[in-house]
Amino acid sequence: MNSALVIIFLVAAFSLGLGLLARSGKQMTLEQWTVGGRGFGALLVFLLTAGEIYTTFTFLGGSGYAYGKGASAYYILAYGTLAYVLSYWLLPPIWRYAKQERLVSQSHFFARKYESPMLGVLVAAVGVVALVPYLELQFKGLGIIVSVASYGSISSDVAIWIGAAIVTIYVIVSGVRGTAWNAAVKDFLILAIVIFLGIYLPFHYYGGYGDMFRAIDAAKPGLLAFKPQGESVLWFQSTVLLTALGFYMWPHSFGAALTAREERTFRRNAIVLPVYQLILLFVFFCGFAAILKIPGLTGPDIDLSLFRLSIQTFDPWFIGVIGAAGVLTALVPGSMILIAASTLIANDILRGLRPQTSDETVTLVARCLAPVVALLAVWLALLGGQTIVALLLMGYSFVTQLFPGLLCSLMRNNPATKAGVSAGIIVGVATVAVITLTHSTIVGLLPFLPLGVNDIHIGFIALALNVIVTAAVSAATGPAAAPALAGRA
Repeated sequence: MNSALVIIFLVAAFSLGLGLLARSGKQMTLEQWTVGGRGFGALLVFLLTAGEIYTTFTFLGGSGYAYGKGASAYYILAYGTLAYVLSYWLLPPIWRYAKQERLVSQSHFFARKYESPMLGVLVAAVGVVALVPYLELQFKGLGIIVSVASYGSISSDVAIWIGAAIVTIYVIVSGVRGTAWNAAVKDFLILAIVIFLGIYLPFHYYGGYGDMFRAIDAAKPGLLAFKPQGESVLWFQSTVLLTALGFYMWPHSFGAALTAREERTFRRNAIVLPVYQLILLFVFFCGFAAILKIPGLTGPDIDLSLFRLSIQTFDPWFIGVIGAAGVLTALVPGSMILIAASTLIANDILRGLRPQTSDETVTLVARCLAPVVALLAVWLALLGGQTIVALLLMGYSFVTQLFPGLLCSLMRNNPATKAGVSAGIIVGVATVAVITLTHSTIVGLLPFLPLGVNDIHIGFIALALNVIVTAAVSAATGPAAAPALAGRA
């Protein structure tokens, strides 16, 4: 057994032990299991929120996208920063209402705001549909990391099974507390590794950042600029806006916000997190450094760029440290996603259909569902397919359809109705699903539109249709429309 594999296994075992220890005598009620009893201070909330930046998506997908797509990767840096700025105003009123009503999930929030259990079921269903590929993304990244970092001693498939088992065990036992404790270790380790690699690799191979970018531009002209078509400036703008609006629409991100002890936590974190986001630049530098040194990676293999270059550069023991950091980037967000998905199914879909179900039953069902959801994500990960970034963007296209309804619910006089919000979500999600599954384009469906419309991210176009439908149906079903409808009857 090589030294890299030993280090990876030790860190994985430590993560499991820490996750189990996190329970520390707490009774796992529904509120404790899902939102930590709303008792987390600023640091733990920061780590849970910041954990959204440093997942396998960033570690592998961010560097891989810089390697394979060049300038297109900059959207990853931009959207998180914008989302954190928005959180300064968005999260405090969400937290206040959720605490007042003792809500533990996003769909719970929608159901109570619009006084519609069925809207809560719809929101939960959208969340689950989006979360499963996001969990698949974490497991897929975990498999890549362990397989490559262990020099092939452990196959990707075996690593996925082991990682899924670790996450599932400590999620069942400790819930979000296990996630929070592991997040502290993960962030410290990943920051140290990312900053070191982002500085060392460009200087080791090129002599500095300027020389690296000049060499890339000479060898691959245009890679470092946005393309005239496809992933163009218009694509960048629409993708950044879509993903920024959808950042807190992920059920596990929404749930992380509910763990806070006080609302000023969000405003403090909103000031610091955009600076924290800048560390992503070092991830990009790793991918850019690999372009000329590890040529020829295409398709899903671009996600291997960081590790291929690291293996070429460092001794096996240090590859083990990098691999261990990468494993934690899968386990921590993976556990948050697993908690969110299981809670959505048990608390918001099953109890939405059977309101008399007790908290104790919901908690038991949610904990039993965790391995089922994990198995589904493992199965999808083993099928292979799209790059890590493509998987995440597909999920964002779904969850962002929840944003118009959420924003309206926070207004003093909500202009949207439950029928309007439901119709808007259905139209938005259906638009994404149809175009994604049929591999169609907007101009292909509507040939009278200019060709440049194809560059707009499909999720953003679906969001625009969502807003139009929400407004139209709300106008037809709102209080002001009731007398007119009665008169016609």
